[in-house]
Amino acid sequence: MVKVAEVRALPGYKIWMGYEDRVKGEVDLSEYVGKGVFSTWNDPAFFESVYVSPHGSIAWSIDIELCADSIYLALTR
Repeated sequence: MVKVAEVRALPGYKIWMGYEDRVKGEVDLSEYVGKGVFSTWNDPAFFESVYVSPHGSIAWSIDIELCADSIYLALTR
């Protein structure tokens, strides 16, 4: 799959993703806030700390990661 080039947090528990092949878009993650490990997102500063992990996932910590490939497929349907 294509690698993530950039990720950043947006208001309303959304993230903006940019991939190396120039696919980019916004993903709404608000449905996960407060559920299980995603309860840490109740702190907006923590949600805003999103980054691309060394192995290419979208991460907030070693415990909270999302598959960049799945998000890519959702953006390109």
